Amino acid sequence: MTVLWQPSDALRRDSNLQHYMDWLAQQRTLTFADYDGLWRWSVNDLESFWGTLWDYFSVRASQPARQVLARRDMPGAQWFPGAELNYAEHAFRNAAGDRPAVIFRTETTRLRPETSALSWDELRRAVAAVAAALREQGVGAGDRVVAYIPNMPEAVIAFLACASLGAIWSSCSPDIGASAALDRFKQIEPKALFAVDGYVYNGKPNDRRGAVAELIRSLPTLRCVFRIPYLEGDARPFTDSVREVAWEDALGAMRHAQDDLRFAPVPFDHPLWVLYSSGTTGLPKPIVHSHGGILIEHLKALSFHLDLKPSDRFFWFTTTGWMMWNFVIGGLLIGSTVLLYDGSPARDEMGALWRFAEETGMTIFGTSAAYITGCMKAGISPRQRYDLGALRHIGSTGSPLSEDGFRWVYAHVKPDLWLAPMSGGTDVCTAFVGGCPLLPVHLGEMQCRYLGAHVQAFDEQGRPLVDEVGELVVTAPMPSMPIYFWNDPELCRYRESYFAMFPGVWRHGDWVRITPRGGVIIYGRSDATINRQGVRIGTSELYRAVESVPEVLDALVIDLEMLGRPSYMPLFVVLREGVALDAALVARIKQTIRTELSPRQVPDDVIAIPEVPRTLNGKKLEVPVKKILLGAPLEKAVNLGSVANPQALQFFVEFARTLNRADAPNPAAE
Repeated sequence: MTVLWQPSDALRRDSNLQHYMDWLAQQRTLTFADYDGLWRWSVNDLESFWGTLWDYFSVRASQPARQVLARRDMPGAQWFPGAELNYAEHAFRNAAGDRPAVIFRTETTRLRPETSALSWDELRRAVAAVAAALREQGVGAGDRVVAYIPNMPEAVIAFLACASLGAIWSSCSPDIGASAALDRFKQIEPKALFAVDGYVYNGKPNDRRGAVAELIRSLPTLRCVFRIPYLEGDARPFTDSVREVAWEDALGAMRHAQDDLRFAPVPFDHPLWVLYSSGTTGLPKPIVHSHGGILIEHLKALSFHLDLKPSDRFFWFTTTGWMMWNFVIGGLLIGSTVLLYDGSPARDEMGALWRFAEETGMTIFGTSAAYITGCMKAGISPRQRYDLGALRHIGSTGSPLSEDGFRWVYAHVKPDLWLAPMSGGTDVCTAFVGGCPLLPVHLGEMQCRYLGAHVQAFDEQGRPLVDEVGELVVTAPMPSMPIYFWNDPELCRYRESYFAMFPGVWRHGDWVRITPRGGVIIYGRSDATINRQGVRIGTSELYRAVESVPEVLDALVIDLEMLGRPSYMPLFVVLREGVALDAALVARIKQTIRTELSPRQVPDDVIAIPEVPRTLNGKKLEVPVKKILLGAPLEKAVNLGSVANPQALQFFVEFARTLNRADAPNPAAE
């Protein structure tokens, strides 16, 4: 495999990972010949590895841990029992003064300058003020606080204020419909809501006051709403049914007070936030992560695998509904400056983010494979249009980056750049595999398995594979694995989601190949979950939207992620008798999905079919159809004896032949 990049001797020597290895040698008399040896120790001696991280990063705890790992079971591992700490305290411990903590850019200048910044002192004062305002509304440890908000400084402030109190945060982007937001928020019964009056995307203002009013009406546990202006300088009240606090009033709550920001000590496994990831049935899974688990995982991942330093300016293109928002905010734990962008990345002929990189002196640029592909298709060459002298690292996630994507980065962004795609998930709010500053970059390949992540490829019988494609599994616990799902006290849904195929072993739902040198190639989802631009959504959510269209009787959606070309997601619909699938109906179906869910979930094609294939007990055959469309023979894709209407599969067999012809055009590019 072609080597595209080698770390310089200076980069290796000055990297955080090398510093940690030197520390291990000096403080623990542990030496390793290479990264592979370090990784094997980290996954085979969990207590020693995670214990050294506690000491190396000088984790602050008001109460010490009794031990590193009390139980090793998955699920149910108990990390650092007895320890009490606070995530938000660690976000402020490494930086202060006038140095920027957050730099923000938006498309619109109607309410604020295009680019604005918050210093560390300003951020701390704002968080203290909002925390005081939350306390005034009766919000405390364990209460849930939700946010319907774009990627803007107010989101960071509100989250840190919640974390400082021990309250539990949950957010989603206002580009999703109220019904999809309620599917998430209603499950956790929030006490407070942060909401904007609207947002701007691709130059178009989108008023969301009606959606926020619906959220307020449908969340009976709400005690207060914090009203954040975005489209207007002074947003009007959403409703009169619950107390509303203007954002400016919240910021003024401690303007003249003497109290500084306080941090409530909470147990290591106290909930920090609830993220949502969907399976193929039911409501989105409300995944609960802990203060301590996220803290120590993000310190490790950001410091060692992204080589993030306090001097860095760290960016990832994301919304508040994707786990990458939570991940990038972790840059504050390192003392880095976090860069936020709200709006369309396609502005300025795909140049908006590159211009942002130039203007801010961005050093780490995080994006998706879809964005890199979009830049390739647009024919742009950022190195010719922008000064990217400060940029040293590009990260990519969300879906596999093609070999052409690797080549484009080195040809059109920067030839001496460290390109490090990574892959993980909302489920753990981190990556399992990704970058390493000590290793070369090979074409089409992620550099390594992350420290502490015992990733393997399994065959269907649970046997490890080397240099063969198998199920991505994790065979040892990690601190950032969910502590539980909300409203799942017996861990039934948790076990079903990750441990049904291989008991006691985490099955993530990705196809993976681990190369003999320890590199990793991800081939996409192995289950039926939709993964569009890094945002995962269950098919059941999309079906609810599509089948609300009167002409649609039934539907089947398949997300095809294939290495080397963009994702292709066709939607197959069964229509009422006498109804034709014309352009107007296709447009209405797509608009329904865009409104009820998100523009990201709009399918590439809508195709009429006679019937949806189902199992004998009525379940849609999503995974078998996906296998057929990826080229698997019918007899290997499904047990026909378990199919209620096997004749329905013939359509997909024929469709797959057209889709997989060597001379067929890429449907996703049409």
